[in-house]
Amino acid sequence: MEDNFTVALCQMKVVEDKTKNIEHALSLISEAASVADLVILPEMWNCPYQTTLFPKYAEKKENSQTLSAISGAAKKENIHIVAGSIPELYHGNIYNSSFIINPQGKILDVHRKVHLFDIDVPGEISFKESETLTAGNQITVVDTPLCRIGICICYDIRFSELSRLMALEGAQLIIVPGAFNLTTGPAHWKPLIQVRAIDNQVFMAANSPARDINASYVAYGHSMVADPWGNILKEAGTGEEIIYANIDLDLIPKIRQELPLLKNRRTDLYQIIGKE
Repeated sequence: MEDNFTVALCQMKVVEDKTKNIEHALSLISEAASVADLVILPEMWNCPYQTTLFPKYAEKKENSQTLSAISGAAKKENIHIVAGSIPELYHGNIYNSSFIINPQGKILDVHRKVHLFDIDVPGEISFKESETLTAGNQITVVDTPLCRIGICICYDIRFSELSRLMALEGAQLIIVPGAFNLTTGPAHWKPLIQVRAIDNQVFMAANSPARDINASYVAYGHSMVADPWGNILKEAGTGEEIIYANIDLDLIPKIRQELPLLKNRRTDLYQIIGKE
C-alpha cells in the first residue's frame, strides 16, 4: 500500500451523445494519467442526468461500450479509475452504478447507489430517481494497492451511517461521484464533504459534472477533495477542469491519535450494524 498518491477529479462536460461523452472522458483520463495514480469521473457522465433517459442509456456490465472503453484506458495508462457512475442494467433493473477498475483493466467492484434521490423543494426543484432506478443494497469498500477505498454516490453522502460503516470497514478514502444542483449545492455540498471527512477522519474526493445552464438538470460543479481534518485540499470552479490532490495516508493515524473519535464511540450505548 502506498503512503502517498495523487488523485485526479475530472469535472467534465456531459452531452447527449454517449459516444462523444466516452471519447471526451478518455481524453481527460489520458491528460490526468500523466500526473495521477487514480482518476475519478463524475456521476452520470455518459448521459444526461435525466430519469427518463436512464433506460435508454443503460448498459449491462458484461456488454458495456462505456466500461469496455474505461477498462481499456485504465490498462493503457496503468492507473486506477473510478468510473463515476453510469446507468447499469442488472437483472432486469436499472441502477445508478459506480465501477472501480484497476490498472489491469479489471473491474474490482461496483457500488449501486443506495439512497435514491427523490426530493421536492417547492418552487426550486423536483426530482425522482425511483421513477426509473432501483436502489442498491451494499456498502462498497475495496482494497487497492493505493489504499482501501469506499464509494458512495451523490445523495448517499447525506446519510452518515453509510460513510461511518465504510470507515469502520477500513476505508481511508471515500469517493463520491455526485451531481448536486443549484438549490442543494450552494447550501450543502461543501459542508457535507467536510463533515464526512471530519466525522470519519478519512479523505473525501467528491466529483461533479461541469455546470451546463442549458441542461434539464443543472449540476453545481465545485468538485473537491478534503483531508481527514476537514481541510479542502483542492476545489474546482463551475466549468470543465481537472483538479489534482495529494493523498497522504500518514495523516489518518496522526489525526486519529490526536482526536480519537472512532475509539471514543460509546458502543455500549449505540452501534451501527451493517448488512451481513
